Amino acid sequence: MAFELPTLPYAVNALADAGMCQETLELHHGKHHQAYVTALNGFVENKPELAGKTLEEIIGITHSDPSLAPVFNNAGQHWNHTLFWKNLSPKGGRIPGALEKKIVEDFGSVDAFKGAFKQAATTQFGSGWAWLVLSSDGKLKVAKTANGSNPLAQDQGRALLGLDVWEHAYYLDFRNRRPDYITNYLDRLANYEFAESVLKSA
Repeated sequence: MAFELPTLPYAVNALADAGMCQETLELHHGKHHQAYVTALNGFVENKPELAGKTLEEIIGITHSDPSLAPVFNNAGQHWNHTLFWKNLSPKGGRIPGALEKKIVEDFGSVDAFKGAFKQAATTQFGSGWAWLVLSSDGKLKVAKTANGSNPLAQDQGRALLGLDVWEHAYYLDFRNRRPDYITNYLDRLANYEFAESVLKSA
């Protein structure tokens, strides 16, 4: 069964007041993410050994095999973006109690968490992602990955939040001001309720 572009959990103009315009969403979701899905389906169709595998299984099979890098890149980006859309909310930025308690416990303060996240997202050279993960030791940590990789492939833990820092994610809204995009995400767009639900289910 072919992989499909997930439906956005909000209207394409729903995030405009929080700093992500309709055109960004239309291009990012409808063009960029769709291209990853289309390419991934083409690769799977031509590789019988991948037929019937879940997205997570394909990432596991391909992430350490250089000959399968094109498959991994598109599978990773499909997985990353599927999470990313859930990580955004028109009512984002508010951290619910259980998650806030855990953040303070593991980072020292909310400001310390945001500082660590901004550092990771800003210093990811070129294209990539910044993540809030629940690591195998039970602690929340910040991570970053290059290009289409993710915590699943890098065994960094369970992803609660993932921020796309490829230029296509923010250029229409913030031009080359990646730090402003990151701050806006943390303060106005991040769906911390979703992150808390992942934390509780982990």
